[in-house]
Amino acid sequence: MGPGFLEHPLVWAFSIFLAGVWLSRLLAAALHMHKIAEITDPEYEVSPASASGRARRVSIIVPARNEAEHIEAGLLSLLELEYPDYEVIAVDDRSDDATGAILDRLETEWRKTGESSPHLLKVLHVTELPMGWLGKTHAMWQAGKQATGDWLLFTDADVVFRSDALRRAIVYAEGERADHLVLFPTIVMKSVGERMMQAFFQSQFVFAHRPWKVADPKSRDAIGVGAFNLIRRGVYERLGTYQRLRMAVLDDMKLGEVVKKEGYRQRIVFGKDLLRLRWVVGTRGMVHNLTKNFFAILHYSTSFAALAVLGILLVNLGPFLGLIFASGWSYAGYVLALLALALIYVGMSWHSDISPAYVLLHPIGAILFTYAIVRSVVLTLARGGVVWRGTWYSLADLRKFSSEEPRWNWL
Repeated sequence: MGPGFLEHPLVWAFSIFLAGVWLSRLLAAALHMHKIAEITDPEYEVSPASASGRARRVSIIVPARNEAEHIEAGLLSLLELEYPDYEVIAVDDRSDDATGAILDRLETEWRKTGESSPHLLKVLHVTELPMGWLGKTHAMWQAGKQATGDWLLFTDADVVFRSDALRRAIVYAEGERADHLVLFPTIVMKSVGERMMQAFFQSQFVFAHRPWKVADPKSRDAIGVGAFNLIRRGVYERLGTYQRLRMAVLDDMKLGEVVKKEGYRQRIVFGKDLLRLRWVVGTRGMVHNLTKNFFAILHYSTSFAALAVLGILLVNLGPFLGLIFASGWSYAGYVLALLALALIYVGMSWHSDISPAYVLLHPIGAILFTYAIVRSVVLTLARGGVVWRGTWYSLADLRKFSSEEPRWNWL
């Protein structure tokens, strides 16, 4: 690559493009992210009460398949919540490990020790998966039919709740008259690889989403998070329950999209350490998780996947390559782009246990991220479907379901 190419107008134009893209994302986040409430603030340290003067009943739904390693810690944290009226419904979804036995033991122990408590623990066992359903969505649908709460909280088996998490969330949701509330979890990371991949993932979230626009009824921005999707029971039923999302691989995001599309009030909040989640174990764990999800994010379109890979590499590697190889005035554009990216990492460090220095590993994260996309596409096409937690789901069925629902673009 000679000096003549590096002085080409396209190199200069690309530097301006990258600077504009990253600076715009930085400014948007700097100007608007403060609009998202932090519910650990003192103003949410109050007792929940509805207009009737009592706290509304909450049904907490926990689907679990082969979660023997995590399910006990998660359930015990739920049973110790500081909230006056709730029930926990745990679903053993065809597990072939000790999950079912652990749930049965916890249910028996709770009946003995929690007789004076208004908090109930119900355990359901699913032994067969009907055609046309994903295991997780079917488990949540079954639990929803058993629920008695005014609110339904869908969470994951590996999430550990702080005792005041539900109380603070309900106080905020009732005060905002929200129909759907998402609480971002605190991700537990124990290795450099986990922090690197999580940092890159968060940077792409900032790049592609506008979470501060979720509350705007005129915008299409919508979010759902599997760790904490709180929805009013009446809204859930009017949306068609999880039966409407029966083949949604990204059921959490899809629920958020449907809530927003149908015109209901959606809110998202931060809550440092209210929820703790070890999302992945190691770099391989992140790649493995993204392998299941990414082709679904891209609506099972190979052309869209190719564009995504190209775009991610250009936008995320461009500032670093320009810093090394560019010359003349174009160098300034690449420096500005990289500075904006570094400041985004600084902002992310305020809400996570990730040092801004991880921006230096951003190029490695970009390469591994795009590898996960390619792997997701190749494996899904080769298998003719998706394998998740031991169950195979046909690509034809997944594509058919994806085409039934209008594509909801929140970018």
